[in-house]
Amino acid sequence: MANREMAVYCFDTLVSHYNNEETPPPAFDDANHPLFVTWKKIVNGGEPRLRGCIGTLEARRLISGFKDYALTRCALRDRRFPPIQSKELPFLQCTVSVLTDYETADDYLDWEVGKHGIIIEFTEPVSNTKRSATYLPEVPAHEGWTKIEAIDSLVRKAGYSGVK
Repeated sequence: MANREMAVYCFDTLVSHYNNEETPPPAFDDANHPLFVTWKKIVNGGEPRLRGCIGTLEARRLISGFKDYALTRCALRDRRFPPIQSKELPFLQCTVSVLTDYETADDYLDWEVGKHGIIIEFTEPVSNTKRSATYLPEVPAHEGWTKIEAIDSLVRKAGYSGVK
């Protein structure tokens, strides 16, 4: 469901921000879906490195959602990275994900690396703190993780460090 025009729109949104211009109108329909925007930066001609990735599991109008997540939430406010600067634009790549067809797994290994995204939600046993985290389908595959390694990483991403 995600397409090139959606990634172009996200890039146009960021470029327009730095040029103090209006973002050109998008070339895709304004459906209602959960979405993610990922920015990667090519450093020294090497493999692109993550520069920001933020999304929502709540359905959003795609046009306003991509504009918001591409710029404000991802490029300028991903807490893991400093804000993207205009001088980085020539080195950036943008990918988008539109989430559809959620399935509840029978257990934590009921999914396929590279095919399914993972959403984990749990409550810490001692502190009763609710935790959650998400990986898009390409993350475990790109990292070369097994299912167990992906789940372990996802639990850490959710902020859980073990029983205290």
